[in-house]
Amino acid sequence: MPSPTPTAVEPGIYQHFKGSRYEVIGAGRHSETGEHLVFYRKLYDDYSFWVRPLDMFLESVSRDGYEGPRFIRIA
Repeated sequence: MPSPTPTAVEPGIYQHFKGSRYEVIGAGRHSETGEHLVFYRKLYDDYSFWVRPLDMFLESVSRDGYEGPRFIRIA
């Protein structure tokens, strides 16, 4: 199965399956490995920036009685 492309994630507000909200700034590639990454920031606490592999951002999780996407776009 081919890897998703960065266009699979659009900028916007996403909710993590644990309830916290994040703003996706965009997606890009790692300069050395070419891995697709998502660049986002927390919308709480220190509003810090984070990067996560695109595959992990889009994957479904099964944890603590929840089964579904790790992140859901809400705005």
